[in-house]
Amino acid sequence: MKFALAIVACLSLQGCAIVAVADAVGSAVIYTGKTLINVVDAVTPDIVNKKPKD
Repeated sequence: MKFALAIVACLSLQGCAIVAVADAVGSAVIYTGKTLINVVDAVTPDIVNKKPKD
């Protein structure tokens, strides 16, 4: 139901507003991905940043 309301709301907005919403969603996805990578790196630094064996 919420998805359908979001679609209707997006379609009723003007073109520049749709671009602004898409930009905000894209930024949120990128920053969420960066945060997830940083958390994984903090929890398991030896797995993400493998050091070469001597």
